[in-house]
Amino acid sequence: MSALDVILLSAVILLAGAVLVGLVLGARALRRLSGPATRTDVEDPQLTAERERHEQSLASLRTKAEEVSSTVDTAKTAAAAARTEAAAAKAEASAARAEARRVLDTARAEADTVLERAHKQAEQDAEQLRAAARRSGEREAAMLATTTKEHAADVERRAARMDDRERQHSEEVERLTERERRLATAAAELAEREKALQAREVELAEADELRRRELERIAGLTADTARTELVESIEVQAKREAAILVRDIEADARATGEQRARHIVVEAIQRVASEQTAESVVSVLHLPGDEMKGRIIGREGRNIRAFESVTGVNLIIDDTPEAVLLSCFDPVRREIGRLTLEKLVLDGRIHPHRIEEVFESAKQEVERLCQRAAEDALVEVGITEIHPELVTLLGRLRYRTSYGQNVLKHLVETAHIAGIMAAELRLDAPLIKRGAFLHDIGKALTHEVEGSHALIGADLARKYGEAEEVVHAIEAHHNEVQPQTIEAVLTQASDACSGGRPGARRESLEAYVKRLERIEEIAGGKTGVEKVFAMQAGREIRVMVKPDDVDDIGAAVLARDVAKQIEEELTYPGQIRVTVVRESRVTEIAR
Repeated sequence: MSALDVILLSAVILLAGAVLVGLVLGARALRRLSGPATRTDVEDPQLTAERERHEQSLASLRTKAEEVSSTVDTAKTAAAAARTEAAAAKAEASAARAEARRVLDTARAEADTVLERAHKQAEQDAEQLRAAARRSGEREAAMLATTTKEHAADVERRAARMDDRERQHSEEVERLTERERRLATAAAELAEREKALQAREVELAEADELRRRELERIAGLTADTARTELVESIEVQAKREAAILVRDIEADARATGEQRARHIVVEAIQRVASEQTAESVVSVLHLPGDEMKGRIIGREGRNIRAFESVTGVNLIIDDTPEAVLLSCFDPVRREIGRLTLEKLVLDGRIHPHRIEEVFESAKQEVERLCQRAAEDALVEVGITEIHPELVTLLGRLRYRTSYGQNVLKHLVETAHIAGIMAAELRLDAPLIKRGAFLHDIGKALTHEVEGSHALIGADLARKYGEAEEVVHAIEAHHNEVQPQTIEAVLTQASDACSGGRPGARRESLEAYVKRLERIEEIAGGKTGVEKVFAMQAGREIRVMVKPDDVDDIGAAVLARDVAKQIEEELTYPGQIRVTVVRESRVTEIAR
């Protein structure tokens, strides 16, 4: 039975119950009305009216009962129709289920076919993706391997630097520990000496008294004479002890001074970052076109002859497209000639008279540039209150070079290095920077005045009122005069650091590699040498020898032979330390 049948049956039952209830109530009302009428024959109007109302009620109930009966019949008919429709719906549902099963079977078959094709296509796509991923993975693996190698090399370099730093730190700690131990030992020795001196003083006092009495008794000496002899004996002993103490202090100073000096120089070089310069004696001027070369040469070469005569610069015109060369060993004159020719090319009017006019203008402009360069250098170094003539001479160094290194930049770099060293030593940094900055001022007049540029620079500094410490630092920086002050020594050291670093000077850079190779060849050619290491830019050589072939005495002889051969065959600034390292090993077998 469906839900619709249940609903219709429930409605019929409720209507039937309502009809029965109405009939029962109507019957009771009739009995109640008919009972009093049998007992009294007199009709009451109220009862009559009440009876009529009940009759009307019964009539309406009968009408409602009939309507309910008709409604029940209609409901039964509707229920029968609903059952018929439900049966038809069941038949349609069965057909729909059968059709759905057929469609589902068809869809499953098509789905299996599509799934099979999809599997095949997916396998093909997966194979292509695997191939592409394999190729991409190989490329990424190659890139990763390259990156890993670079990182490994970087890590190795950092590890080497860290090892060097740790070694330096350990050496510094060992040195400090050794120094503290020596200080403690010296303090203990001083305490013992103090006690011994006190006891000796007591003994000397007693001996002096006895000696005085004995001498007065035996030799007839006076107390003053005896006192004089005692003072002389004590003075001799005090001088001996003072000499021993001075010797210990000097040994300690020699042990720590070199390490401290090396630390200061390395610190100064690390903090000064200067560019690598390489000047040339030839300048190149680019032209707007090759037809400009004919105008520069002029009719029968009169323009080029006038230009070379006025400027003193050789003008080279060759097959180089849209360019000419200016050659001159005087960099200031070469710069004036280059600027003159540049202005002539821009102006377009090139003839002898015009060349002279433009030359004067270019000369004044170069002087202004030199003056400005000198002022900028002074500001960078932090030097004030300098004579104007010295500023002019410093400006000339803007276009002068020394072995390819610009002299003015060299002065600035030297001043910075000297200032850092002075700060580390707690000295007068401005004074030392001033001496280092002016040490090559004589190069501005070397071609005009005879003599060494160091002595010429010292005369100029003395002439224009510089301090005597600055003058001495200038004249002593190449040992024409022996250095007598710390300012002169620091000027020499900073000058050597600036000019001797690799890349600063063209010839030094070329000779640097050759010197290292030759040093390694000299040391490696000796008997018993296992490895050779050139350290500190060739300033120190570490020679590792085989302990079985070279003993301790042979190591000393080898170090002396290598140092002597280096002195005879090579040219180098400063000094080169040769260190021979021999490892001693003792092996025993326990059986």
